[in-house]
Amino acid sequence: MTAAVPLTWLYVPGDRPDVVRKARDSGADVVIVDLEDAVAPDRKEYALSATAELLSEAAGDTAVPVHVRVHTEADVLALAGLPDLAELRLPKITHAASVHHIAAVAPGVALCPLLESALGIEHAYSVAASHPQVRSIALGEADLRADLGVRDDAGLDWSRSRVVVAARAAGLAPPAQSVFPDVRDLDGLWASCAHGRALGFLGRAAIHPRQLPVIERAFRPTPQEIEAAAEIVAAAVADEGALALPDGRFVDAAVVASARRTLALAGE
Repeated sequence: MTAAVPLTWLYVPGDRPDVVRKARDSGADVVIVDLEDAVAPDRKEYALSATAELLSEAAGDTAVPVHVRVHTEADVLALAGLPDLAELRLPKITHAASVHHIAAVAPGVALCPLLESALGIEHAYSVAASHPQVRSIALGEADLRADLGVRDDAGLDWSRSRVVVAARAAGLAPPAQSVFPDVRDLDGLWASCAHGRALGFLGRAAIHPRQLPVIERAFRPTPQEIEAAAEIVAAAVADEGALALPDGRFVDAAVVASARRTLALAGE
């Protein structure tokens, strides 16, 4: 069953409908069917028809949501309105005008623009705030790394923070981190998730089911964080306004709001 706050998004190639069906039982909070980079050019037509067939029958309220990363506007037109489509992910968005165009041809469909270039990063806020159908934004770090000529992972941190700030300023949920490409390096994935969490990301996309438990644990509050948040919320209930905890920490409304978010993420 999907978590109240999604933390894991699992990419699967659209030309493998059998894998897509298995992915819905993988433990991921969201399945992303990829019609773009994961599908060879001569398989894209089949990938679209297979995905449209998959989404043509509603799977029920308890089913894992399916998002689709489209490749062309034809994909959008073919999928918009299908009952089991939860969101369209729009690759290589650089301007708000592109989002408006897609929203016009797919009215009512939730959209997630992907920022994958320097120009996209420069327009992050205008894209995030471009249309009510935009429910989230995300980075495409592989393309962005190539566009910027960045060799060290730290070279992406400014762009990452820019996207986190843009999402917050536009009133969207915190963005999820981009994929970690080495599916065997789970220690590296854990460290990368910890860094992303410190930057303000919430959750992460994955390309293999073995990455899901690591991402889940990395973004769930620790027992110590839950205990501290519960103490803050209890103190705020007893005494409204700014207050000092017994250990001397000063607590104001912003700290209380953050504590409530921690408890919500922990399911408490």
